[in-house]
Amino acid sequence: MNGYLVFALVFWLSAWGLNEWLVRQTFKDRAVRRIVNIAVPLIFGVTLLVIWECLVHGFSIPSILLPAPSMIWARLTSSVPTLWADFQQTFLKSVLTGYALGCGLGFAVAILVDRSPFLQKGLLPIGNFVSALPMVGVAPIMVMWFGFDWQSKVAVVVIMTFFPMLVNTVQGLSAASHMERDLMRTYAASWWQTLVKLRLPAAWPFIFNALKINSTLALIGAIVAEFFGTPIVGMGFRISTEVGRSNVDMVWAEIAVAALAGSVFYGLVALAERAVTFWHPSVRGGQA
Repeated sequence: MNGYLVFALVFWLSAWGLNEWLVRQTFKDRAVRRIVNIAVPLIFGVTLLVIWECLVHGFSIPSILLPAPSMIWARLTSSVPTLWADFQQTFLKSVLTGYALGCGLGFAVAILVDRSPFLQKGLLPIGNFVSALPMVGVAPIMVMWFGFDWQSKVAVVVIMTFFPMLVNTVQGLSAASHMERDLMRTYAASWWQTLVKLRLPAAWPFIFNALKINSTLALIGAIVAEFFGTPIVGMGFRISTEVGRSNVDMVWAEIAVAALAGSVFYGLVALAERAVTFWHPSVRGGQA
């Protein structure tokens, strides 16, 4: 036991010292800075896994309570077909479809709300009310309405992603200053021209903020919705089933796949944000 704990302590102190040294350095080469920016969180993540492994073995924690990372990795590599089928059902069908529909509808309705003061004063309070509804109460209703397949999970994801996009887009469309709007009016610009050339570019940071928030909400919503009824496939179905069978390593394997998929999805949205809002001070400051 002592050997595992001592190794964990030494590894943690070494990794901490290395990261402290890296973050305090000033590298002139942009490629080196990018490598360091990737290396720091990578070292931190590996350190957590090593400490996790050592603590499990050092304190002889039962695998049903907390399996070691090596055990979870073994389950991952031996259950690739099952994990891939669950990933396809939950992420490729439910999450991506619901994400696209929810964000797209939220953006379209935000444009209509911006044109109508009545909708702005009447719909947004209702949106805040609906966004506060508990997901565990909405999911069973969607299953009864749309069936047990992925369509009901799409409905849950749409509800979860619609209002964050609506609220953020409406707020972003009002981000342009009055002076900038007056300048567009002096150019005799129409409402659509002002929207496309001024107000929408100013709203992009708010829109991408909603897209990043929704990238995680969509995955959580789809997985939780599968707890209330689904075909014999899907991340949520697998988690609830394997917990009942005490196959905790499989549960952690599904969690790892979900975490990886959510992180990659979030990263892709963040990269798209940097490409679209390259003019924004936060992006230009990060590239300096």
